[in-house]
Amino acid sequence: QVQLVESGGGLVQSGGSLRVSCAASGRTFSSYVMGWFRQASGKEREFVAAVSRSGVVTYYADSVKGRFTISRDNAKNTAYLQMNGLKPEDTAVYYCAADRWITDSSYYTDRNKYKYWGQGTQVTVSS
Repeated sequence: QVQLVESGGGLVQSGGSLRVSCAASGRTFSSYVMGWFRQASGKEREFVAAVSRSGVVTYYADSVKGRFTISRDNAKNTAYLQMNGLKPEDTAVYYCAADRWITDSSYYTDRNKYKYWGQGTQVTVSS
């Protein structure tokens, strides 16, 4: 079992940058696929980015590709989402998610495949 705690959200102007972090408990962080999802008010939770256990393979939603970068530091049990060129439509609660059993990379984008979730951190982008 793993517990996830996000941090680093906040208010930023359009075009600005933020980095959100996801700290995980436990000694097996490197066994988990990590993902970032977001949920805007009144909308469904959507995939943002995911990273493989080793950190080598990454996936992005088309809406953030080229602006956001997901990474992980297995020595620090932490995953990151660097967000550049933020837009008002990026405003949402950002959640990190983890799963130990995803084996097919085609499932990295599927929120239903992730067992563990953090409590979320609010990111607000003003125009």
